[in-house]
Amino acid sequence: MGELQVGDPAPDFELETDTHGTIRLSDFRGRKVVLYFYPKDNTPGCTREGKDFSGLLDAFEEADTVVIGISPDTVRKHANFREKQGLRVILAADPERKAIEAYGVWKEKSMYGRKYMGVERSTFLIDREGRIARIWRKVKVKGHAEEVLQAARELD
Repeated sequence: MGELQVGDPAPDFELETDTHGTIRLSDFRGRKVVLYFYPKDNTPGCTREGKDFSGLLDAFEEADTVVIGISPDTVRKHANFREKQGLRVILAADPERKAIEAYGVWKEKSMYGRKYMGVERSTFLIDREGRIARIWRKVKVKGHAEEVLQAARELD
């Protein structure tokens, strides 16, 4: 199976969150959804991204858009991350990497010459019908949440 493309149906998933119990992507049909995949709670880039999306949450809600952050961390780590950083977005735990692999963001990465597997920071904007409207891969955090918000506002 190749990489997901714009126009493809967004793979459904069922994941636990630290504040919303178990959620399914299909629960949000009829609304726009931002899924942002990030490597790890309480690391500098992931903290900045979570704070940026949280800071714009009211604007996303005005655009009828749900924001869900997904990482392989546990529900407990998410709860600590939310409390410590004051995050407002939904954080979904995917320690078994079901959604992470369904969206093709589990990739070989390299740091200091060492190769390892991890989450490639990626964001998917899903339309009201459950289709992928936009994809951002290898995301650079600075300005990203604002760009995604603009795309969500333009999508209808």
